[in-house]
Amino acid sequence: MNRTTLSLIAGVTALAAVTGFAAVSSPDAGAANEAAGAAARLPVERTSLVCPPPSTSDLAETAYTSFTPVTKGAEGEGQAALEPAVQAAGEDGGDGGDGKGEKSVLEPKEPGKPVVGDTSGGEAPALLGTAEGRFAPGWTVQQTTTVTAGTGRGMLGAACTAPDTEFWFPGASTDADRTDYVHVINPDDSAAVVDIELYGKDGALKTAVGEGITVKPHSAEPVLLSTLTDEKQANVTVHVVVRSGRVGAAVQALDDKLGGDWLPASADPSGSLVLPGIPKDATAVRLVAFTPGGADVDLKVRLASPSGLITPAGNETLHVKGGMTAAVDLGDITRGEAGSLVLTAADASVPVVAAVRVLRGEDGKQESAFIPAARPVGTRATSVDNTAKGTTLAVTAPEGTAKVKVTASAGTEGGTAASKTFTVKAGTTQNVEAPVPAGVKGTYALTVEPESGTPVYASRTLATEEDDVPFFTVQPLPDDRGSVAVPEASEDLSILQK
Repeated sequence: MNRTTLSLIAGVTALAAVTGFAAVSSPDAGAANEAAGAAARLPVERTSLVCPPPSTSDLAETAYTSFTPVTKGAEGEGQAALEPAVQAAGEDGGDGGDGKGEKSVLEPKEPGKPVVGDTSGGEAPALLGTAEGRFAPGWTVQQTTTVTAGTGRGMLGAACTAPDTEFWFPGASTDADRTDYVHVINPDDSAAVVDIELYGKDGALKTAVGEGITVKPHSAEPVLLSTLTDEKQANVTVHVVVRSGRVGAAVQALDDKLGGDWLPASADPSGSLVLPGIPKDATAVRLVAFTPGGADVDLKVRLASPSGLITPAGNETLHVKGGMTAAVDLGDITRGEAGSLVLTAADASVPVVAAVRVLRGEDGKQESAFIPAARPVGTRATSVDNTAKGTTLAVTAPEGTAKVKVTASAGTEGGTAASKTFTVKAGTTQNVEAPVPAGVKGTYALTVEPESGTPVYASRTLATEEDDVPFFTVQPLPDDRGSVAVPEASEDLSILQK
């Protein structure tokens, strides 16, 4: 009997002492597998989010909106708060340097009702958020910034995201007309170390200081892409890899003439991707794709329209060379109808990341936004900062007909929640007529809940107009992480016999 077996027996004996149960005989394998396979979905008890610094423009006006859906089984009081991170260049938020202890930007009072906060100018820091107890399941925060003039003028929207260890951003640029930053935010108590890699049309770009970047605890680090390389390229894929710790990351893409927006991270590399909710009045759509492997791949390009999947004439496929960024201009591919791109690799074993840059408006009065490949809605997705006239909700069911329930919350200043259920046919995208809260005042949240087993993808567009320029921003709506699968556990002493 080896030392590992003795240790296992000692551990099981201790467990038996705690639980009051022990068995010497081997349990039935089928029963054990059945118990292990059963899993309950329980509300999460703690959620962490990070929000990038909204803008460096003195003309910036930013609204923060927080919302937690009412979730069955979520108990306890709990709380949620957004606090400033330590600013760049070692400047703190006024709390002595650790980025904690500042007054929260907003203070949610109860699940089911959104709350707002705001800030002006270009000095607003990144934010670190934590929600616990009944405020944690599905906690969603949006920052929406309007900049009326200058580089990147327009509407810039970002859904605050959970920290992670790897991010892909196809669609960035080091071109002369672009000022692109990758913002890296560390929410934890210890330093994080990250690498930033850039890939252009011919492969990896030589970077000067992209490796081993230290991000201090509770701080944000902005990195201007043009300082990492001397190469000027219109289409670049940014890869953020965390060596130690975890971070949030987002790319802010600002154009001298075409406005700007946040470029969220693409879904994980995959042989099948969906980019949901291209505005129906898009005047130009540019698809950017990258495969991190060494193999080339041909991507089949299709548009999920209201009537079904369409292959765009002349752009049936996009050839992506291994380790190189590929791009193609698709023009006004939606032609006045709702649409989503569905990309399928000819060789499903070759993973791909992708995003589109979308333009609205005419020459001289155009604005841009980005839509990355999205994760499916999952159990439930949530978007906030919606208005009856300025919001478009797009839902895509690429594989099969889906039934989807959409609920509008109460407003930030009053109103009564309302729900509608929609059917989205297989292979189509629908701009659904989302419900509006009765007597609504202020903005409200929308939750999307698939009621059938087929995958559903969604995005939300916010739009307004400023001096005849169509300001807008698009955010995909992945699962809001409101619940987690917890498998049933049972003692299995058969491991001692292996």
